[in-house]
This record gives sequence, structure tokens and C-alpha cells, in this order.
Amino acid sequence: MLPREDLLQGSRRPGELTALIAQAEEALRTWQPVWTGFVAADLREEAEQRLGSLSELQLEASGGWPQAERRRLLLQRAELAAEPPPPAAADPTETAAIAAPAAPLMGLVVSGNFLFDPAEPGDVRAGLLAAGAEPGDLGDIWMRGDRGAQLIATPELAARLHGQPARVRTVDVQLEALPLEQLQLPAQRQARQLSSVEASLRLDAVGSAGFGLSRSRMAELVRSGAVRLNWQPVSSPSKELAVGDRLRLEGRGELELLEVQPTKRERWRVVLRRS
Repeated sequence: MLPREDLLQGSRRPGELTALIAQAEEALRTWQPVWTGFVAADLREEAEQRLGSLSELQLEASGGWPQAERRRLLLQRAELAAEPPPPAAADPTETAAIAAPAAPLMGLVVSGNFLFDPAEPGDVRAGLLAAGAEPGDLGDIWMRGDRGAQLIATPELAARLHGQPARVRTVDVQLEALPLEQLQLPAQRQARQLSSVEASLRLDAVGSAGFGLSRSRMAELVRSGAVRLNWQPVSSPSKELAVGDRLRLEGRGELELLEVQPTKRERWRVVLRRS
């Protein structure tokens, strides 16, 4: 058994971390790799910090593309991860030792006409949950203009929803399962540093500068629940930010506030890292 009390001490998400600990114990007990459902980025970071420090356990994460926010975790004994892959069997009928499985991921295309009722990834997620998905079934979601969205899902969910109708906001949509290589994945963002001078350190002011949006649009996204501050939901555009704060905007990546310096004209020069 793992030291649950120590692993859970100070956890921000003890209930979900407890479930991951149970899956880790299963992997250790059975000597079989275990894939979790998709987990949010803050839970993944906490699991990597706490479970990843255990010498007997190997933890890896996969979300279908390099900058995925929501990912599935692979939990397995460290001894299994350290073993070299078995040589190919000379006779194709021979059964070789089983290596750790590839990440079980599948694509799902959500097609519909959103020209008159634009949607955000959160709207698509809500529609799929209403169609029978569980939160752990759903990875990253990205919009494709007014044509719909694409996402990473578990193979089981993709197979179950393939060809089925669903509803996102007021739009009737069709669902199609596709291999990952057939999806149009989001463009990979290179981490870059930028600076700006702002009248205040309000979330909408700093966020609009970092994400390249108008301040009114940034405020609208905050109020709609599309923005998180230090992984926590935030609904007030006037929230004051401080050095070290991290903003996450669905579909647009992450913004970290690195430096804040007052100017002579009573404004603020901010240095940001966007990834």
C-alpha cells in the first residue's frame, strides 16, 4: 500500500488524487500498466509531483498532442518501465512479452453550423456530457470556426458516440470518430516572452495584452467561465494579478506573469510568458 496520508497532505484536489492513488496501487499490485481517464492539468501536475516521486512507480502522461492540457496518465511499476523492449519474435505466431501499451486515444469530430450561435469549447464539453460522456472521457477540445469542433477522447466514448446526433447550445450536431492522425490538431505554440504597459493589473487588462484579444472580449470570456487563474475558476475581470499568477484560456494556452514594474506615469510594465 502507498502512504496515502502523506501523499494527500496539502492536496488541492484530495478526492481525485485519492482515486489516482488507488489506480497506482492497482498497477503495483497486478504488475499491469493502468491508464487513467483524462485529468485536468492542475491534477496532473500534482500527481506528477506526488506520485512521480515514488521510486517503485513510473508515471507518464499523454493527451494526443504535445501541448495538450487534459491528459491520461499511465501508471506502472518502475521495473516494467526500465525493462528494454522485447526482441521481435522470429515466428509471428510466437507471443512475446507485452510492453507498456500505447496511449488509448481517439479523435472525435463535432460537426454543425455555428454561424448564428457561436460556441466555445466549454459548450461542446457540456453538450457531450449531456450526450452521455463522463468527464474522464474527454480530452482537449478546440473549435473549427463556425463548422464545429474536434477533440481527443477515449476510444470507448468515440466508438459509442460515432454517428450519433447531439446538441451543442442550440445547434444540432453529428459526431464522427477519427484516428488522431486524421484530426487537424491545434497549431503548436512556441513559448515566448512579451512585455506591455498597462493602466492596471486587472485580469482583463493583462489577459487581453497577453492573449492578443480586445479587453471587452477578454472580460466576456472571463465571465463565461473560459478562463482559470492558477487552475481555479475565476469570474471577475477586475481581479488583480500578481507576479507568478498563471492564466489559462481554453483553446489559447497559458499566460504567466513574470515581472511587474511601476512606470513614472503611474502605469504598470508587465513581462509575460505565453505558452
